[in-house]
Amino acid sequence: METAITRMLGIEHPIVQGGMQWVSRAPLVAAVSNAGALGVLTALTQPTPEELLREIGRVRDLTDRPFAVNLTFLPTLKPIPYDAYRDAVIAAGVRIVETAGNNPVAHMPALKAAGITVIHKCTTVRHALKAEQIGVDLLSIDGFECAGHVGEEDVPGLILIPAAVARLKVPVIASGGFGTGHGLVAALALGAEGINMGTRFMCTEESPVHVNVKRAIVAHDETDTAVILRSLRNSSRVARNAVAEEVIAMERAGMTIAEIGPKVAGAKGRKVYEDGDVEEGIWTAGLVQALIDDIPTCAALVARIVSEAQDLIAGRLARLARTSAKALPA
Repeated sequence: METAITRMLGIEHPIVQGGMQWVSRAPLVAAVSNAGALGVLTALTQPTPEELLREIGRVRDLTDRPFAVNLTFLPTLKPIPYDAYRDAVIAAGVRIVETAGNNPVAHMPALKAAGITVIHKCTTVRHALKAEQIGVDLLSIDGFECAGHVGEEDVPGLILIPAAVARLKVPVIASGGFGTGHGLVAALALGAEGINMGTRFMCTEESPVHVNVKRAIVAHDETDTAVILRSLRNSSRVARNAVAEEVIAMERAGMTIAEIGPKVAGAKGRKVYEDGDVEEGIWTAGLVQALIDDIPTCAALVARIVSEAQDLIAGRLARLARTSAKALPA
């Protein structure tokens, strides 16, 4: 399925793997890329820029296909050497970078001077327009269905994607709620050039998270997520568990970030992924988990999504088009 993003990124299928903290490591990234999609390595999963360089090397040991590195710029209590991470990506010769979080304007001159294709992920059309203005090459538009940071506007993909396509000149990747061939066809119908999948790739054989997390995703439905940190304007969609419910109760009681912070510590979420106790901390999952009922390899998943999409276009949609044509007056 050739689209603008397959041509721009040099990939076979219009599918991009989400950059997920603690999850997007070399084996998963390489498996996605080897399947003909775009694997995305998360820079800040690595504790130092030097470790990031080594992890990029591990990806290259496992695949000779295109992959990207995600750089997410967020305010933190402990300063992060973003410039050093960016420079490590450039020094490694990575050709595609996905940025997210805060405006990446400070990093654009260095990235573009290195000839890097920049994808920016955001949750609003106004932020997408600003990113286009500063020179990003592709926009990944994250609807309210997504896992992790959902923004503060609560606009679902069915509206957000065509609204963005209508106003942007650069190609759009649809993010949030995608994990099937039907979703890929829907995204293309809405004007996007492909899809981004996080939760769906987290639930694959090559994903490094504990099998208990994968089984929980399979067991969950569309009601098993919660949006937390709304009171702090840092809204995040996570798996609904006892910790998430406690955080929501704390927010309702007007508690501060100092009081809530220990409950949502990233280290606890990492421990969930590593140890498999899904009630131990906060971990992210999107509404798409309602459509996930197995734990395939990345190759099988990508092949299935593309096959489903092609069958849907050539089958049901083609039949509908023929029926509609026959019904038109001569």
